[in-house]
Amino acid sequence: MALSVSSSSPSNHNLSEQTLVSGDSGSSCVPSRLEDNNNPRWGPAHKGAQELAQLYTKDHRQKIPRNLFGSYCCCIDDFSSGLLHWAADTWGSVDLPVIGKNFIRPFREHHIDPTAITRHDFIETNGDNFMVIILPLGVMASRFSTCSNDQIAHSYAWYWYLFLFSVFVCVTNQIHKWSHMYTGLPKWVQCLQDCHIILPRKHHRKHHVSPHETFFCITTGWLNRPLEIVKFWKILEYLIESATGQKPRADDFKWAEKRN
Repeated sequence: MALSVSSSSPSNHNLSEQTLVSGDSGSSCVPSRLEDNNNPRWGPAHKGAQELAQLYTKDHRQKIPRNLFGSYCCCIDDFSSGLLHWAADTWGSVDLPVIGKNFIRPFREHHIDPTAITRHDFIETNGDNFMVIILPLGVMASRFSTCSNDQIAHSYAWYWYLFLFSVFVCVTNQIHKWSHMYTGLPKWVQCLQDCHIILPRKHHRKHHVSPHETFFCITTGWLNRPLEIVKFWKILEYLIESATGQKPRADDFKWAEKRN
C-alpha cells in the first residue's frame, strides 16, 4: 500500500517544475526548464514586457505634472484670492493709514453695494491686479534674456508656474465682476460659469449672505466647500481673536449699520 501511494505521488522535482510552469509569484522571474529560453512566458526577457516597459519613459513621467500645472495653479490662485478676500473682509478698518482707503474700503463698499463692481470699467476692475504681477513677470523676462538655455531649463517648471499663476491673478477680479452680472454676459462666460470652470453666480451668492463669513475664494470657487468642511476660516478667526482680542468683521458690521 505504501508503495502504491509513493508511486502515485509526484516527486519534489516534478512539483518544482509544475510550480514554475504555473506562474507561482515566488518564481515568476525564473524561466521554466521545460520552456524555450529564447521564448519565455514571463520575466524581463518577455517581448511583451519589454515593449510595455519602453512605453514608460522619463518624458512621459514629466508630462504628468506638466499637464496638472493648470489645475494646480488654479487651486493656488483660488486659495490666494480667498485668503486675501477673507483678510480684507474680516480684519482692519477703513481708518487705517494708506491701506484703509485704498485697500479695505472697496471690500466694505462691496458688501453694502455688491453691484458697484459691475459699474467699474476694465482698468478700475483689474488695474491693481495687473500691477501686482509686473515685478515677478519682469524678473522672469530678465532671466530669459540673460540666462543660458541650461539655466532656464533647470527652472522651467517654476517659470511655468509663475506665468500661469500671474494669468489667474490678472483675471480674478474680472471673474468676480462677472459673478455679479446677471445681464449682458457673453455666452462663453456663462458656459464657463455653468461648468464651474470660473466662479459661478449662484455659488458666489452664498458669500453675500450676512455676516459674509463663508465662501471667500473668488477665482474658481473650487476650494470653498473643502475649506468650509474643515472649518478653515473659523479656526483661523478663533486663533487670531484669541491672540489679539479683535472681533472678526467688526468694521464691516459698523458700515453695514449706517443706514441713515
